[in-house]
Amino acid sequence: MRIYLIFGVFIGGVIALALGLALTFSGSPAGLDEARREGEVQVYANVDSEAVAQLIAAFEARHTGVRVHFHDLTSDTLNARFLAEAKARKPGADIVWSSAMDMQAKLVNDGYALTYASPQSDALPEDAVWNAQSYKVTAEPVVLAYNRDLIAPQDVPRTHAALEVLLTSRRDELAGKLVMYDPASSSFGYLLLTQDIAATRDTHSLIDAIGRTRPRLMTTTRSMLDELAQGEAALAYNVVGPYAEQRAKADPRIGIVYPEDYTILTSRVAFIAREAPHPAAAKLFLDFLLSREGQQSLARAGLSPIRRDVSRVRLPAEQVRPIPGGPRLFVNLDPIKRARFLAQWNAALANQGPPE
Repeated sequence: MRIYLIFGVFIGGVIALALGLALTFSGSPAGLDEARREGEVQVYANVDSEAVAQLIAAFEARHTGVRVHFHDLTSDTLNARFLAEAKARKPGADIVWSSAMDMQAKLVNDGYALTYASPQSDALPEDAVWNAQSYKVTAEPVVLAYNRDLIAPQDVPRTHAALEVLLTSRRDELAGKLVMYDPASSSFGYLLLTQDIAATRDTHSLIDAIGRTRPRLMTTTRSMLDELAQGEAALAYNVVGPYAEQRAKADPRIGIVYPEDYTILTSRVAFIAREAPHPAAAKLFLDFLLSREGQQSLARAGLSPIRRDVSRVRLPAEQVRPIPGGPRLFVNLDPIKRARFLAQWNAALANQGPPE
């Protein structure tokens, strides 16, 4: 009997040690103790604060003593603020989380990210992690949304080419009735249009057709969906799919299309700032973002998760065009390329017919 007791104590000790090591390597308790000493984590993000409210509450409940300060910013404001603070050597952000994937890639490439191999990496697609520094947190289709009262079922465009035909054939009727991101003032809008051009050269003629309809330019998907619901807009181009899906479920006036020729798949990319004031808390927050619990919380809020083991809308592989991570992205931020693109965009806007 004594042998079994000793053996049982030995086995119990081994199990306890293994569990302790597992907890340590997952960022707790050692990581949690340090994070508690830091007391907070500062998150700069261009994510709707309402969409992450439950996630933040769950994080704070699981990591008592660590307070999340969430700064809901536009992608351009976020990028400018982060760089200004870095230049002044007064870092404020621990986590930088943005849908402006090209800007994120450039920040990482320029050395602003902390190298950190999250233990959640194994549950992510291969292309979700770049250099153990930046992490794709979501996988969000970009869709075309429309007002069901203004666009008849038989007229709903299912491809980008069909959208161009619709805009051309009903130019006067749809004048001022298309809303979209402004690529000149929205980094996310600029990213999406450059990805359209990368997908097909036909995008140039689509841009011309859009310009002739006198599009109304906006800064958020929410404002575009509001315009659709109110009947002020008939079409919303390149809107964030999960947000549109949620609105469409609650509002029968809104319909959505996943373009059948190609559907861009965008991601909100997060990294820990190299000079993060609260690095231990930042690691815990990033791990939670990527964890199954965190990803399920994002999914419930309408943000499509990146993890393979959390359900989301999955389109045929041949239809999906994921935006790549890494240095291939920030080439579009080259001032000459950007100026050339915006010159074409402004020319398209200038080529407008007279108002009705």
